[in-house]
Amino acid sequence: MSSSSAANTWQQAWYPVAYLQDLDPARPTAFTLLDQDLVLWFDRAAGSWRAFADVCPHRLVPLSDGRLNEAGELECPYHGWTFNGEGRCTAIPQAGEGSSIGARSHCRGFATATGQGLLFVFSGDPAEAEAQPLPLVPVIEEPGWLVQDTFRDLPMDALTLLENVLDVSHVPFTHHATVGRRENAGPVELELTSFGPEGFTGLWPEGPRRGKLGSQHTTYAAPSLMWHDLTAKGFARILTVVYATPIRRGECRLFARFPFQFNSPWPARLLRLRPQWLQHLGNHVVLEDDQLFLHWQERVVEARGGSRRALRSFHLATGADRYIRALHDWVNRYGGEPFPGQPLPPRQSRHALMERYEAHTQHCRSCSGADRALQRLRPLCIGLGLAALVGAAWFGASLTGALALLLAVALGAATLRIQSWLQQLRYGNGLPPRNRPAA
Repeated sequence: MSSSSAANTWQQAWYPVAYLQDLDPARPTAFTLLDQDLVLWFDRAAGSWRAFADVCPHRLVPLSDGRLNEAGELECPYHGWTFNGEGRCTAIPQAGEGSSIGARSHCRGFATATGQGLLFVFSGDPAEAEAQPLPLVPVIEEPGWLVQDTFRDLPMDALTLLENVLDVSHVPFTHHATVGRRENAGPVELELTSFGPEGFTGLWPEGPRRGKLGSQHTTYAAPSLMWHDLTAKGFARILTVVYATPIRRGECRLFARFPFQFNSPWPARLLRLRPQWLQHLGNHVVLEDDQLFLHWQERVVEARGGSRRALRSFHLATGADRYIRALHDWVNRYGGEPFPGQPLPPRQSRHALMERYEAHTQHCRSCSGADRALQRLRPLCIGLGLAALVGAAWFGASLTGALALLLAVALGAATLRIQSWLQQLRYGNGLPPRNRPAA
């Protein structure tokens, strides 16, 4: 396949850009897809989400800094030019009455679609979008699934992320003490069951934990979706679904979905009790298990010739690497890379790699809401705690004084917990659980 055809695999594809639950239909949202700055906004008249190039044709400022006006149209923040859902400029306040508005005043639009709770944008010519199916996971359409979702902007290429989640053999070591255990490591013999321009499928007959959970099926739906499908007998059917949406060279947005079909209703009921933002804090820890070294690894891969030479650079010595080999075979035969010829940006510091607020919290409805609530709750706990201390001193060695002291201690502990959560919504600590001293 020619390099131009290969590039079109990435340039002419549907990508998720946000969970619908995290989008605010009352304001525009910025997103970058394949180095193209977009503005996402809800067209009230059509009842659908729109994606435009995030640049006003007048003076080239970002429309995502604008607003949705009273008519429900997108208004530029600089001079008030207004655009409808079709991208047509409907108002130029500076133009005289009766002035015509030419085609050059209109915005470039991208095809959009929704499915399985996600907003998708087609990266190429909108006229070709209908010929491309949405990258959905068919089995999730069946009833009875509990789906836990998260996302995060990661400092690595989409291919690096896909390579990592396709690598089933790293879990016992990289994710020891989070979702894996070193003692569960063992020989991994993967089978490739199909391969072609659309991606590949595979089977791990033994499956995780030395066969204790059952066989695991894997699907890579090119270019940016993969999932593992595991049925743990007597417990649940479990999927691990990952979308890797390329933002720019060295950066992608991960959309991770964890659908469960439990045999018993109780696990789902218990999971629903946990606030989503607390679930996301746990997800961050797992993501950061390998984020530090993957950011470093892809620069070594680049220095040795990139994906084109990866199969020579890597030492793929066992059947555990069969999916990695298949991914790079697909890249070299059919897909190419999303940013061919572009160099990676400089390495980030360890502190920068642990950043969570801009990578997730501010974009997540649950986490940003928790952040605001906790910031309001913290001074209240401090104030009530100080008042309780004063009360304890006032009442002295009495039952009332003892109760006031207990209340002060409880409020102090609550303040510390709130402070810890606020910190976790902003940064990880950079010490993976696998490296922490054993208790």
